[in-house]
Amino acid sequence: MSDRSIGLSEPLHQYLLANSVREPEILAQLRAETERHPLANMQISPEQGQLMGLLVQLIGAKKCLEIGVFTGYSSLSVALNLPDDGRIVACDVSDEFTSIARKYWQSAGVSDKIDLQIAPALDTLDRLLANGEAGTFDFAFIDADKNNYSAYYDRCFELVRQGGLILVDNVLWYGRVVDPAMNDDKRTRSIKQINQQIYHDDRVQISLIPIGDGLTIARKKL
Repeated sequence: MSDRSIGLSEPLHQYLLANSVREPEILAQLRAETERHPLANMQISPEQGQLMGLLVQLIGAKKCLEIGVFTGYSSLSVALNLPDDGRIVACDVSDEFTSIARKYWQSAGVSDKIDLQIAPALDTLDRLLANGEAGTFDFAFIDADKNNYSAYYDRCFELVRQGGLILVDNVLWYGRVVDPAMNDDKRTRSIKQINQQIYHDDRVQISLIPIGDGLTIARKKL
């Protein structure tokens, strides 16, 4: 959750947007509405949404997971880049936030691609595993409550196929991961834990990129 990439000056950020981001009008409209929301900083940046859509196309993804929907910018970014038979299982606990998402999914003509599950995400992920769906997902995006990041990653690793991608958001946590004053903060400790967990996980290839609030891309090895 970060509505722009951290660490960039305002002129450089505007240059990035003007020379890189090709944002569909429906996404721009959703972003504009979300900017008026009190929790607007929970929305991903347009440059991150575009990267996610590109990654989905590059790996030929058809079956995706999203953990944390908010107002739906990330799921819409992915859905717009899926084939007609593509599908996203989207996990969230808020009817209020996702009511905005549903409106834009419908307007974009992708609501039939998105299976919204209003329930604790771990319950949904465990149900998918119990239903025999391990190794069947191409792509997963984790952007929800930080204290459960490690558990989300473990489930997503089981659910994603070999060669599939797991994306983890907020891994720089607004710079708090290197701030000694935040060492006792529970969410900061959780972010630092997942960063170390993924770094030491030899089952994946990784890249942590400073887009948005920091995004780790982990590819499950063949």
